Amino acid sequence: MTGADMSTGDGDRPGSGGGSRPAGSADSDGSEHGAVPDGRPTLAVWKFASCDGCQLSLLDCEDELLALAGAVRIAHFTEMSRATVAGPYDVSLVEGSITTPEDAERIRRIRASSGRLVSIGACATAGGIQGLRNFAASGSYVGTVYAHPEYIASLDTSTPIADHVDVDFELHGCPIDRRQLREVVTASLAGRRPAIPGYSVCQQCKARGTVCLLVARGEACLGPVTRAGCGALCPAVGRGCFGCFGPADTANTDSLSAQLRRHGTSPVALTRLFRTFNAGAPAFRRASESQPAPVPAAAPDAGSGR
Repeated sequence: MTGADMSTGDGDRPGSGGGSRPAGSADSDGSEHGAVPDGRPTLAVWKFASCDGCQLSLLDCEDELLALAGAVRIAHFTEMSRATVAGPYDVSLVEGSITTPEDAERIRRIRASSGRLVSIGACATAGGIQGLRNFAASGSYVGTVYAHPEYIASLDTSTPIADHVDVDFELHGCPIDRRQLREVVTASLAGRRPAIPGYSVCQQCKARGTVCLLVARGEACLGPVTRAGCGALCPAVGRGCFGCFGPADTANTDSLSAQLRRHGTSPVALTRLFRTFNAGAPAFRRASESQPAPVPAAAPDAGSGR
């Protein structure tokens, strides 16, 4: 998979209002025609290479979204409305990874027009599932996915937002948790640091009384090294955690890898276990690359032209 096979843009430029505007849209200074100046803080939501699931978590807030819409001016959110207001913006939420040269330019413009910038989701914080191409030979995935890879203009890597601009906060998850998103937006508008846990899924398992799958059944589970946020959903139904929320603050992947090997997990299986949604997160990347027999990189595709 490449980042080019997912939509990477909102179809506009930050601060420009973007394309044709409906009645009541913004002038270049952000004011609306015939409207009383709005003193509410402005919120913008931006998309790069991603599936849209994390920004849709904002719409999943449902009743809380109505209260949010009353407290802030949602200036740009193309999943919700085509109407846009020109920047600058008090808070920008950014979903998706950087996969094209145009992405790299656009995120710099968004950063320049945003007071606070928050990256949301595994794609924006770790490169996402499309970041698997970072482990393969250049061009091998695009040549496999597309019949005419010569029409695809993308970077060889899929990288998180923080690799390109300063990020004020990273909210992890695939997808993110809507309650955590609400806390991040509230905290960002209040000028404080969000109260988001950095402990592991294991703590959530214990809180809900879930029997440890790793200890009781010897099942491969990333819960001990994965950031809490999902409510330990997978272990609760008898399935090992596969790391949707990325590494916990104190993730000891060496210890977990050794324990899983004692339970019979092969090095190749371990590598694959760490290479999913957050394969590019430093702790998971180191863990996957440190296994005795890593998964070999794909060979370059002759049709890729690279």
